[in-house]
Amino acid sequence: MPIVKIDGKEIEVPKGTTLLQAARILGNDYAPPAMCYYSKLKGTGGFCRTCLVKVTKGSAQNPHPMPKLVASCRTEVMDGMEVENFTNAEVLEARKGVVEFLLINHPLDCPICDQAGECKLQDLSYEHGAAEGRYEFERREFDPIDIGDKIQLHMKRCIHCYRCIKTVEQLSSKRTHGMIHRGDSSEISTYIQNSIDEEFSGNVIDVCPVGALTDKTFRFKSRVWFTKPVDAHRNCSKCSGKVRLWFKDKDVLRVTARMDEWAEAEEFICNECRFEKKKKSDWIIEGPSKISKKSVISINHYQHLNELKVQTLKQQKALGFIPFNKRP
Repeated sequence: MPIVKIDGKEIEVPKGTTLLQAARILGNDYAPPAMCYYSKLKGTGGFCRTCLVKVTKGSAQNPHPMPKLVASCRTEVMDGMEVENFTNAEVLEARKGVVEFLLINHPLDCPICDQAGECKLQDLSYEHGAAEGRYEFERREFDPIDIGDKIQLHMKRCIHCYRCIKTVEQLSSKRTHGMIHRGDSSEISTYIQNSIDEEFSGNVIDVCPVGALTDKTFRFKSRVWFTKPVDAHRNCSKCSGKVRLWFKDKDVLRVTARMDEWAEAEEFICNECRFEKKKKSDWIIEGPSKISKKSVISINHYQHLNELKVQTLKQQKALGFIPFNKRP
């Protein structure tokens, strides 16, 4: 099996593994960001260029560096390859340019966007973007399109990652939407104003990295950090029935697929589970969802408050503090 070194860390991976997949095995500290690649969908990757890396050594047989930055999601590992990601100034500068490009036509509507708090473009711009943009021309405008009563399309926010197209292509027997026109005129649209209502079409909401496709049944109801995510399941004949419920008080505001550490759905769910089962009695509750501490969703959530409390008590004990409940 080939051995690759990423930011000074070596790892042995199976033949055919891409640089992005190898970096993800190493962990978050080594993995480049990715807006279009989705490990659960075939044919994704190579569109957004946010995962660019520098190959400083091609392989043991050919030690010469590659002349240009490469997309890690499309470049396979070669034995002896050496790669720089977060440690290379050229990569970071290029990534900043990619972020600026993605934001050229993106509206600043985070205050009203339901994706705020879960938006990968927000995270990307915060971690790799510039403080100010240089674009002074008018942004693209699109006429609103009704694609059904469950999914809201905001074409102004779309970054053309193709994830939604690949989702419906691979999960449904038919596809009624796609990319139309070319170049700077291209946009996501349905054919002859059709609605997107295939049985697994709701998964386009989960795979969209920005707020271009959102849940109409959840729209404007709450900010995601005011809700409490809980893992639950039910017996479903169409999908695994394993979901994440988002509670506000005792109400289920929305249902989504469970996400892994890369913000990808662990298993795709059907529209019945997503849109029609909004009562607590419809589900068997498993417990609080595990949310990354880096996520804004984790703010004020019980499991992290408990972790913080335990950590604080350990620190107080080490410093010799007297517990509050045992003071004289």
